[in-house]
Amino acid sequence: MDSIQELISDFASAMWGLPLIILLIGGGIYLLILSKFLPFRYLGHSIDLLRGKFNNPDDPGEINHFQALSTALSSTVGMGNIAGVAVAITLGGPGAIFWLWLSAIVGMGTKFFTNTLAVMYRGKDSEGKIQGGVMYFIEVGLGKKWKFLAVIFSLAGLIGALPVFNVNQLTQAINYILLEPNNIETGFSTNLTIGIVFVILTSVVILGGLQRISKTVSKLVPAMVALYFISVLAIIAINFEVVPTYFKMIFTDAFAAENYKGDPMFGGLLGGLIILGIRRGAFSNEAGIGTATMAHGASKTSEPVREGLVAMLGPAIDTLVVCTLTALSILVTGIWKTTDANGVSLTAAAFESTIPYVGDYLLLLCISAFSISSLFSFSYYGTKCLSYLAGAKYKHYYNYVYIISILIGATTSLSAMINLIDGFFALMAIPTMIATLILAPKVMVEARRYFKKYSDK
Repeated sequence: MDSIQELISDFASAMWGLPLIILLIGGGIYLLILSKFLPFRYLGHSIDLLRGKFNNPDDPGEINHFQALSTALSSTVGMGNIAGVAVAITLGGPGAIFWLWLSAIVGMGTKFFTNTLAVMYRGKDSEGKIQGGVMYFIEVGLGKKWKFLAVIFSLAGLIGALPVFNVNQLTQAINYILLEPNNIETGFSTNLTIGIVFVILTSVVILGGLQRISKTVSKLVPAMVALYFISVLAIIAINFEVVPTYFKMIFTDAFAAENYKGDPMFGGLLGGLIILGIRRGAFSNEAGIGTATMAHGASKTSEPVREGLVAMLGPAIDTLVVCTLTALSILVTGIWKTTDANGVSLTAAAFESTIPYVGDYLLLLCISAFSISSLFSFSYYGTKCLSYLAGAKYKHYYNYVYIISILIGATTSLSAMINLIDGFFALMAIPTMIATLILAPKVMVEARRYFKKYSDK
């Protein structure tokens, strides 16, 4: 088992090297410049779209803008914001959050382009149904000669869409918050039992398809975000006097290489700190990875740019808001300096230190909703990948693999699970970013047409 974990760790580290950082961040900056910072100039219009101002029930697609964003957010607003941020602070200190922010700002531009393309170049599956996603905009937008990139994305997506990290961290939270304080022995058997419960809950929803998934998460996501916001704002308010100090440290420690506790990467410890922040940012908001294109590509719209504008709100909500609140709630308590806890256990310790008796239970309630909603969305992504590779009639088989993986996630270590998903996310990012950069000029042609039409109204 140790050898397997070391192999997975080496694979993730190799994938997250300098070439991928240049592709994600350098490519994202290029897209922002090409668009003349369009994502930031039309935030108001994006919010109008999200509110349903321009919805047309006769447009092609399966779900509306709000449901598409909720489905995409349900897979990103979750353990990446809670456990992922805690991992970043444990390994890199407050400065890691600066690089996480950078990935989100750049990611807003990337999301606009990738999800506009997901609607511009929708394809059809083997049953003739309209489908969206990276694999389809590669094949339709770039042509059959580029299909190998679509295949790479879909193959990596079969693993990248597995819920192992979310399940692992929810299991850890249940053990840390609920079972261990009540003197209930934890181990493989209790983890397996927790995994079986998750399997039952997930099976009921995912076997109902996208409509049931989108309706469930569009109600669950706003509620879970609101409860989490109230909890972390309470922690920040209680420790308000030290908030300015730690907020400043996010900037001042961004180049403090000595705080980095992971393996040195390019540029030594500073390079490791930068990659850590960007890697955790990509895990949190998935900008440039491409999973969200499969949800947004199913949106009911005849205007591709509209979906791109809605999708770009994802990194702002997910990383700039939710991750920042999580980071501050951990930092202001000072608990990150005095405990060996990592992942969700560190966040739970911060909640308990400020809101005694109920704080960690509030967190458990929030992350249960986060994780379970993520389980629903990622199953949809995996079935889309299998459908592309093998045909729509075989896509339901992915759900069985997916369900088995829940048991694996519940009974395996944090490091193995986070490195596994990181590595395959990197493999998904390569075809996503290459295709997006090639097709970006066509997005701008469509954007100019749309905004001329919009401004004439």
